[in-house]
Amino acid sequence: MCYYNGQKVTKAEFIQLMQLEKAVKDYEFLNRNVTHAFEFGNIAVLKPRYTRDNFDIVQMEWGFLPKYLKNRAQVEKFRKGYMKKDGTWQKPYDTQNAKGGELLFPDKIYREAALERRCLILSSGFYEWRHEYGINKRTGEKKKTADKYPHYIGVKDQPYFYVAGIWQPWTDQDTGETVNTVSLVTTEANAKMAKIHNSKKRMPTILPDNLSWEWMMDDLPEDRITELATFQLPEDLMEACSVHKDFLKAEDPTVPFIYDELVALDNPTPPAQASLF
Repeated sequence: MCYYNGQKVTKAEFIQLMQLEKAVKDYEFLNRNVTHAFEFGNIAVLKPRYTRDNFDIVQMEWGFLPKYLKNRAQVEKFRKGYMKKDGTWQKPYDTQNAKGGELLFPDKIYREAALERRCLILSSGFYEWRHEYGINKRTGEKKKTADKYPHYIGVKDQPYFYVAGIWQPWTDQDTGETVNTVSLVTTEANAKMAKIHNSKKRMPTILPDNLSWEWMMDDLPEDRITELATFQLPEDLMEACSVHKDFLKAEDPTVPFIYDELVALDNPTPPAQASLF
């Protein structure tokens, strides 16, 4: 799943979607190399205006919050887990990501948002871990625990791109504070991403501009919402490289790092179609 997202677009002059442009200089928060989902901080989101003919670039809290949570104490338990009265551990709920194929399931907390509050999460690139089981030098057998190699993934020739999202306003009933919270939509990995994120084989639902507009602005039937939510960007449009395991501490975490023991990803097949962007 996608928990580390870059939003550093300072080399671009405008954020553009279809014929609309927003000057990057007007948004000081579009300069983050990495946003970490488990910090539950703010992430840059394109939010449609009520008229559905324009959008605003805003910050939302990364981690969708259901309305039944009454205050921040309940949010803390929801996000980090807690010990129940019977002595068993209640696992935390992961709402930073939402599976595109399940958004409209009747029992999902995302259903209303998927129907009524779709948005776009801005990305300049994201990070995933490749799991490889090396050889134990002592026994000559495969290790039982995988070594994890981080990779930086982007879209070719695109300084930024859009990922499907859904958002939800949440109000702290103790303080009256209202915040907008968001979840990033994921889909099944394409062939390239399946080699990188080979533990869960998922990837963000990256949408080309025309589908981004449709996702955010149009009134859609349920089958089309699911179709867009599970859209799989062709692997030929993506690029990836391994990065240092301490990339979070690096001044530029996108710099490639070669691991001698890691077999390189196969070269992609030349694209058979024009760019979708």
